[in-house]
Amino acid sequence: MSRSFAFIFFAAVAFVSGALAKDAPAVIDADVCVYGGTSGGVMAAVQVARMGKRAVIAEPGRHLGGMTSGGLSAVDVGDPRTVGGLAREYFARLVGSYGKTLAWDKPFTSKGGGPATGGAYSIEPHVAEQVFNDLALEAHVAVHLQARLASVKKDGTRIRELVMEDGTVFHATVFIDATYEGDLMAKAGVTYTLRREGNAKYGETYNGIYYAPNFAPRTDHAKPRANGRTPSGQGVWDRDLPLDPYVVKGDSQSGLLPLISAGDPGTPGEPAPGVQAYCYRLCLTAAPDRLPIAPPPDYDPKRYEIVARFIEGCEAIGDDMDLRWFSKHDPLPHDKWDFNTATFGGNLPGANWDWPEASYTQREQIAKEHENYHRGLLHFLATDPRVPEKVREEMQRFGLPRDEFVDNGGWPHQLYIREARRMVSDLVMTEHHTFGKEIAPKSVGLGSYGTDTHEVRRIVKDGVVTREGKTAGGRGGAPPYPIGYDAIVPRASECENLFVTFALSASHTAFSSIRMEPVFMVTSQSAATAACLAIDARTPVQQVDYSALRARLEKDGQILEWPPSQR
Repeated sequence: MSRSFAFIFFAAVAFVSGALAKDAPAVIDADVCVYGGTSGGVMAAVQVARMGKRAVIAEPGRHLGGMTSGGLSAVDVGDPRTVGGLAREYFARLVGSYGKTLAWDKPFTSKGGGPATGGAYSIEPHVAEQVFNDLALEAHVAVHLQARLASVKKDGTRIRELVMEDGTVFHATVFIDATYEGDLMAKAGVTYTLRREGNAKYGETYNGIYYAPNFAPRTDHAKPRANGRTPSGQGVWDRDLPLDPYVVKGDSQSGLLPLISAGDPGTPGEPAPGVQAYCYRLCLTAAPDRLPIAPPPDYDPKRYEIVARFIEGCEAIGDDMDLRWFSKHDPLPHDKWDFNTATFGGNLPGANWDWPEASYTQREQIAKEHENYHRGLLHFLATDPRVPEKVREEMQRFGLPRDEFVDNGGWPHQLYIREARRMVSDLVMTEHHTFGKEIAPKSVGLGSYGTDTHEVRRIVKDGVVTREGKTAGGRGGAPPYPIGYDAIVPRASECENLFVTFALSASHTAFSSIRMEPVFMVTSQSAATAACLAIDARTPVQQVDYSALRARLEKDGQILEWPPSQR
């Protein structure tokens, strides 16, 4: 299916439902309604359709695919042998469009001491979105874009309908919340948390307030190899120095510099508010026809004074700085690059704390704040005389591709929501599961990535700038681990016809490992399969026969145990 045809089809669906709403609310009926057209949302709807039932996606934005089509182009996978079902089909089809094949039977290998996350999954965002569109079209999934959830109506513990801000009503027998934020879950009255629980609650090690030793401010950093990583494997994009945080150096009465948050450092391990930082994952190009990256209207280089001090500190320890100090960037096809974040990169810790509970309008404002910050940083790196010439020249080479995010001026349409609400259900996935000390029952998929939490705060501790809440480590050598069925369904007393596959039930630190896009695609397909079985059996989702579910999941190629079953 062509890209233009897919766009016309989805635009027409959205237009029709909007036009009907002007006269009388449109009523959409389906067997399964998926709220959130994320990567997992599409997998769920396609699975429902392939099982012979009516599926509908209600997506609050204008695109399908979430972060997988929204800039996360160098996809973190963990172990590819854990990815099965529709997720495997999706990625195989995606890289197949470039004439590549993926080795699903082999683990990734580490390159130069860094994590073994794989490079074969590096793709262009518009190609990723096209594959999502094609899968939905081929499965005859009804897609409604710009469907912003206003309310949820329930009969007892059953969701009866969803009502959108434009009045459109969605009826279904079972619902799946595939949003990053857990918006449907929250409006359905399901218990969730936004707090880092603290270590005592579940007997964990990395939860609550946390200061990672390898990200402590110091000056004894080893010099990087050609790949930008030190002999220990740590990248120059994660380089913490003891920087003075005050407007007037050494004078705490002069106030904090921009980009530094006020607050007490707290006690490690204690519970605390805050979610890990968000950013945009940019797709940039050095092609001659690139679009310039315009600074925000209110650009002020003073906002980036702490970045200038970081540069001073790096030069003082003899660093020969290049652009990687400010953004790890991985090559993509057709002279494009996936720009990640860094110690001072696209992340804007603290500015995202209100996002999970914010209205759609407020989220637009928060997203714009992140965009303006990031645009300003890139302009600073390209133009400010305090930036090393090598860095300025490198930054000036890059711009926005003309064929990416064409309805948004080349800027990604999806902010990277690394963590938001997390459901609290009968099973809470914890560090004990991700580190292999406990095995979650009734597997619906495997997790395999390390414990990867971006900073929650950038604050003052012991008189210097410190990133609090950041972890970037493994799982103690543990193998891939099961994600239990009861972590994607609410408590039966709260809602009996809902699955939650992104904002699933996990502690803050466990979620830091689970939160990878391929995993969410897997959990969403499994939820969709269970939804169809629940409909057929006329049973609450909590009472689905797991043996029947497992048989169907395995038939559809899902990987449920480690090592994978040979049946």
